[in-house]
Amino acid sequence: MKKTLIVLIVITALVLTACQQVPGGNTAVALADTNWVLSSLGGSMPAAGTSVTMKFGADGTVSGSDGCNRFNTTFTQKNDSLTFVQPGASTMMACEEGIMSQATKFSTALASVKSVIADDASLILKDAEGMILATFVVLSQDLTGTSWKVVSFNNGKEAVVGLIEGTEITATFDDVQVSGSAGCNRYFAGFAVEGGSITIDMPGATMMFCETPAGVMEQEAAYLAALESAATYINNGDSLEFRTAADQIAVMFVPAK
Repeated sequence: MKKTLIVLIVITALVLTACQQVPGGNTAVALADTNWVLSSLGGSMPAAGTSVTMKFGADGTVSGSDGCNRFNTTFTQKNDSLTFVQPGASTMMACEEGIMSQATKFSTALASVKSVIADDASLILKDAEGMILATFVVLSQDLTGTSWKVVSFNNGKEAVVGLIEGTEITATFDDVQVSGSAGCNRYFAGFAVEGGSITIDMPGATMMFCETPAGVMEQEAAYLAALESAATYINNGDSLEFRTAADQIAVMFVPAK
């Protein structure tokens, strides 16, 4: 009887310990091919108007935005152990002081990460002492109900180009269709997504002719061709990227505000 009681006490202690190690029932899941957006950094919410994101690749890369600049580095995960190579590569834009400060704190946090707790909806990064450095929620890849502005596109001549000054190209997604302004005419096209793949039907458009600015009609035709060429996509929160089957950039978008 005494031996049975001791065994029950030991089992109970192990169960309680396991529950303490994995708050809320979360477990360490494989991060490859997942996308996240920051929900807290050092116990504080992200700066207003910023989107700090991370995309974990199956090849061990991690990329995203620190709220100001795009970054690229690598990660190593083994069960709940996680480390990032810091410093990684980054663009060099200058932002407002508060946003730059957040970006620096984020980079410092990544360098201190030693463990991770994650499930299908949330991710927690911890340091060597088990202190929470940052938390994330899953970044939805659903395009329905989103609106974007084009910042660059593949012109079909092996070049990714920006828009002609004075023009704007937009894209709004509903359940089955993308529509917007191609710079002169309104356009529409059916689309379908599966995982990270996207198929866009041949676009239809109104038949207006715009004389100015110079080159707007050629730009419109090139954009619609680039849109139709999209084979994969990634919604980074602060940007949307379409790529061709050959992994070349097709169209780059930012949120329409």
